[in-house]
Amino acid sequence: MGDGALVEFASAVDAVACAVKVQRGMAERSQGVAENERITLRIGVNLGDVIIEGEDIYGEGVNIAARLQGLAAPGGVSVSGKVHDEVRGKVEAAFEDQGEKNVKNIARPIRVYAVTSVNQPNARRDEEGETLALPSKPSIAVLPFDNMSGDAEQEYFSDGIAEDIITGLARFRDLFVIARNSSFTYKGAAVDIKRVGRDLGVSYVLEGSVRKAGNRVRITAQLVETATGNHLWAEKYDGDLSDIFELQDSITANVVGAIEPTLFLAEIERVRRKHPDNLDAYEMCMRGWAHHTELNRHGLLEARECFLRAIELDERLAQAHSGLAGTHFWEFGLDWSTNPEHSLNEALRVARHAVKIDEFDATAHIWVGFTSLFSKNFDVALASADRAVELSPSNALARSCRGLVFGFTGRPEEGVEEGRLALRLSPRNWYRFLFLHDLACCHYAARDYPAAVEAAAKVVALNPDYFYGHQLHAMSCAQLGQTERAHAAFLEAQRLIPNFDLALAKEYAPYMDPADLEHELDGLRKAGWVL
Repeated sequence: MGDGALVEFASAVDAVACAVKVQRGMAERSQGVAENERITLRIGVNLGDVIIEGEDIYGEGVNIAARLQGLAAPGGVSVSGKVHDEVRGKVEAAFEDQGEKNVKNIARPIRVYAVTSVNQPNARRDEEGETLALPSKPSIAVLPFDNMSGDAEQEYFSDGIAEDIITGLARFRDLFVIARNSSFTYKGAAVDIKRVGRDLGVSYVLEGSVRKAGNRVRITAQLVETATGNHLWAEKYDGDLSDIFELQDSITANVVGAIEPTLFLAEIERVRRKHPDNLDAYEMCMRGWAHHTELNRHGLLEARECFLRAIELDERLAQAHSGLAGTHFWEFGLDWSTNPEHSLNEALRVARHAVKIDEFDATAHIWVGFTSLFSKNFDVALASADRAVELSPSNALARSCRGLVFGFTGRPEEGVEEGRLALRLSPRNWYRFLFLHDLACCHYAARDYPAAVEAAAKVVALNPDYFYGHQLHAMSCAQLGQTERAHAAFLEAQRLIPNFDLALAKEYAPYMDPADLEHELDGLRKAGWVL
């Protein structure tokens, strides 16, 4: 059969026992062998009548066995329902019912079972047999996505999704991501998530499945905490296979963008359960981010104390410096500072120091980008925003930062694209109202007032005490001639900052082109401000 083999047994028990032994032997012999040099087999086992002619056997029983082989995972064994009924309890193997599958040239569906105890991965122990300690930062393994399509040709697509997600997550400097070679040892096996956590030494596992129907495909993904088995996040994605690579890229970006903040929040909850006296530098930093995400004055001050304490414990922890820079920037950006210029300069100074410690810290580049924009150092702002996106393409805050920079430097249409991507990447992010604000700025700069009104209305719905949301709402409504709505938004904004004047308007509207600034001031005047 060329690169395959057709083997006939008188006993279904013997056939399955042989298949399991072959696959276990292949797995053992592949240890330490480079992946591109391994021989990986699939085995299908069926029970049925065959026709013998000389040295050849054929018939529907053989055809079904061949189709089962195609459905098996690499290194795995798939058996028909008939085989499962005959061998259950008689071989040292467990089975997973994968349902009925429609296969080529077979009129009726076939019940398929996967043998789930072929390989017994034991990545939990190192060469000396010691249990792997959990890394100090969030750790995750991405398991191979199950191909539920009944189409072996889709296996490459389900594998590609998982591999791309691993690559995407690995770009986050604050995550410890298990390499593909380790997580893919579980392919085709029914796994216990808690066991995987112990085996690979990780706190979180991402698993998923791919199901194809015609030219449509549905991908599901779920994130599980290994210590408790709790599901932290789950989502499904539907798409068209007409452009399979674009679909794969889109799903990967969405999954990666959702996982990072979810893990971040899970780590925050874990740290909150510990006594402050027992926190190390990283955990103190996470506690700082917990306060940071509250985005209120008291929370920022608490966050600052935590970041400073983390820096005392580990001066080289770039993440703590990035967090500290963020507290200064939001103090400026949310107009909570008694000395806005000092807050902005301090944010820039600390962010630059974070970049100096770790040039690959995307968050540090984000704060350099924001602060440089409002300092009207446009070249640095653009370069820093680009670098943040380059380092972390699925980071929603990085995308929103670049969008705002584009909006104020004469590229608002591109800014709109970045803003929409930020919202899509992280729809439940605590920065959501700020993402919407940045998007509204870009719509206004692009003279798309209806879209600006829509985005600004969402900002104030999420945060009624955010002055700049009401300001944008008032300006955009005024440009559309919606006088009553503009006046109502103006009154709300005036309530929040009664002394808003021309100097403040210019400070928080860092346009590179004076004509764009005049367009902003025109909207403010039409809304009711006397500037």
